[in-house]
Amino acid sequence: MPPGELDGHIEVRLDELLARRGMTLTELSHRVEVTIANLSILKTGKGRAVRFSTLARLCDVLDCQPGDLLRYTRDPGAGR
Repeated sequence: MPPGELDGHIEVRLDELLARRGMTLTELSHRVEVTIANLSILKTGKGRAVRFSTLARLCDVLDCQPGDLLRYTRDPGAGR
């Protein structure tokens, strides 16, 4: 595999956690003090990075661990 090429991707499970808690993206935005636009970018998987401080606030408000929010998924057919 060429340098910088990945075998998989990070899946953000924000929708699932919000649904379990009966919380809207707008409510989460207010509680973690992150714009709806930035949360939407994260939620759709288009974000390239997340600050640990933001991740910690998300985990605090959603009462979860980082692994509940993020999951690594290997792409089908990816070599090892």
